[in-house]
Amino acid sequence: MKFRVNGIARDSIPALDRAVQYGDGLFETVRVRGARPEFLARHLKRLGSGCQRLRFPAIPWASLVQEVTELAGQAPDAVLKIILTRGQGERGYRFDPDQDATRLLTLSPLPEWPADIARHGIRVTICDTRLCVQPVLAGIKHLNRLEQVLARAEWDNPGIHEGLMLDHTDHVIEGTMSNVFLVCEGTLVTPTLTACGVAGIMRSVVLDLARQFDLPTEIRPVTLQQVRNASEIFVCNSLIGIWPVRVIDGLADYPIGPLTPALADALISYRDSDEGNWYPS
Repeated sequence: MKFRVNGIARDSIPALDRAVQYGDGLFETVRVRGARPEFLARHLKRLGSGCQRLRFPAIPWASLVQEVTELAGQAPDAVLKIILTRGQGERGYRFDPDQDATRLLTLSPLPEWPADIARHGIRVTICDTRLCVQPVLAGIKHLNRLEQVLARAEWDNPGIHEGLMLDHTDHVIEGTMSNVFLVCEGTLVTPTLTACGVAGIMRSVVLDLARQFDLPTEIRPVTLQQVRNASEIFVCNSLIGIWPVRVIDGLADYPIGPLTPALADALISYRDSDEGNWYPS
């Protein structure tokens, strides 16, 4: 692994950093492909939105982009994680609005998954851990991921690759590491994320692809019964791309296709064309 803290090669931050003390920060997990950070503009846009929500100090975006680009250039295929913290602070929850943020980058190898998983699909479980409702934090990737940590601890079966997470009204929100899509009577549906959950980068890409295909889409509350009745289900994130779901334990079995592999194939060429040029100011 390789590390950068505020542009300097080091692998630690102070114990008084508010990320350590309170989880006061944000992160993005970026797929590096061909030594280039994929969908970087989308990641930075979400990061900028998170900074506004958490009332972060001004971020030197140009320096961050340069650091990300240089670090990504050191590996043809990897995972690059961007963490922004509010920096060091005095004891107590109150923060200094003039305190400089800390930029932490890590570059690590890609996780190893079965080579044919994207074609043959995965088995999924339903987690008991529920997501809490907090509209102020919904959609962004803040550093408090304890719900996902507890949910992922619910299974150790290597044949299960993901777990669905629900809210306290038993609506399906997302996977522990992914967003969820289902096909219902020809319409591509994904859960609304206005109260909790993470608005994933690959989720936004899939919605854009669906519009290019003139495929009807809906973002709305999703029940387990609607998941049970879906004709296709898949999960997605920036690292895995699109994975079809074949089995949800205790709920249903699903076929693959035709829409899921079509979107997965379209994603390959879309990666090459979607560079984007938007960066936070």
